[in-house]
Parts: sequence; structure tokens; C-alpha cells
Amino acid sequence: MNTKYLIFGATGSIGSNLVNKLYDSKYDFHLVSRNEEELKSLSEKFKCTYTVADVLEDNFIQNVKSEISEVKGIAYCVGSIDLKPFKMVKENDFQKCMKLNFFSAIEVIKAYQESLKNNKGSIILFSTVAAQRGFTNHSIIASTKAAIEGLTISLAAEFAPNIRVNCIAPSLTNSKISQPILKNTIMAEGIAKAHPMKRIGEGKDAAAMAKFLLTEESSWITGQIIGVDGGRSSI
Repeated sequence: MNTKYLIFGATGSIGSNLVNKLYDSKYDFHLVSRNEEELKSLSEKFKCTYTVADVLEDNFIQNVKSEISEVKGIAYCVGSIDLKPFKMVKENDFQKCMKLNFFSAIEVIKAYQESLKNNKGSIILFSTVAAQRGFTNHSIIASTKAAIEGLTISLAAEFAPNIRVNCIAPSLTNSKISQPILKNTIMAEGIAKAHPMKRIGEGKDAAAMAKFLLTEESSWITGQIIGVDGGRSSI
């Protein structure tokens, strides 16, 4: 069996663009998503294996491990946009967001830790510009993604020198989950103008960085939180 890169959230904007870039560079990969129809279409296009799994379900990782046991790297491209005024936020909002973005990522890493160690592998996690910049109504997602950033640097220290761990922090990206925001043309234009690069991010932007960090091209990089955000975090 070939050692592959494992892509969670493979049918999303960033995940699918990452798959495309890995395919162009002739890497082997295995796709994971809850959307069977889109996953099957991707697998046919890129001639790869896949597993249908929902990271919100108990024991999802057993289904994935039963189909792929050895991996060279993991990209956990699962995300959400949970926006609410703080006075309307309930404990369950935090719990669901943490399960999707944080706890399930931990399950994935634990399941493949030994394989990654043996293969000198790499882990890519995803945060958001909102974890470091203050935005109204972002308390749920910003808190959760800040936990991801803490996890990144902690695991990078614990897993070195055998496994590299890095995190990408995008700003708003054109994707299925961002459409409720971006379908409002005036709002989309306003958000674009808030970025020094004057546009909304595309999946290929973060995917290019993910491919670099996931593969041996970045063999001396670990423990980094890298903004792919049109300059919004620092300018």
C-alpha cells in the first residue's frame, strides 16, 4: 500500500483545491468528507480512494482507519462560520463548534500519530484571522480556532523532530459555507475592501500554502501559525 496524504474536508473550497495541487504534483492521497456525491465525483476526477465520514459522528475515525492505516501527512481542512451576538450564544454553540473544529481533529491526530512518526509526516490544521483580530459576533469561532493555534504549537514541540505541525489562518474565503455572507453584494464588497489586497480569498490561496506545508518542500518548518489573509491580520 502506498503511503498517502489524508485530506479531511476534501469537498470544501480549500480541501478540493489542495487535492488538485497534490494531484498536479503526482502525490498520492485519500479523501474524507461527509458529502458522498461530491466525494465520489472528486475521486473519479483524481483517480483516488476516499471514505465517507462525518466528523461530528461518534467513532468516525474507525471508519477512516479501516480503509487507510498508513499516512504521510494529514490536512484537517474542516471548518465552520459560527457568527452570533454574544448575548445569544449558548453553551451548545461552543460545544458543537469545538467538536467539529477541535475535538475531531484531536481524534484524527491520535489515530495516526504512530504512522506519522514512522513516516516523518506532517499535520496541517486551520485557524482563522479572527483568532488574533477582534471581530464582532465571532466569539464562538474565534475561541475555537484559538484553541487550534494553541494545539498546533504544543504538538509541534511534543512531536518534534518526527512530525511537523503547522496551522494556516485564512481570512474569509469564497466557499459554500461563506455564501450566506457573500451573497450580499454590498457586504461582500465591504469585506473585500477591508483587506489590503482588496479581494475575498479563494480556496486556492490557502491550498497553495497547505500543499507547501504538508509536503517535504517545508521540511524545516514547524510550529507556525501562517496567515493567508490578504494582509488583514497585520496591515
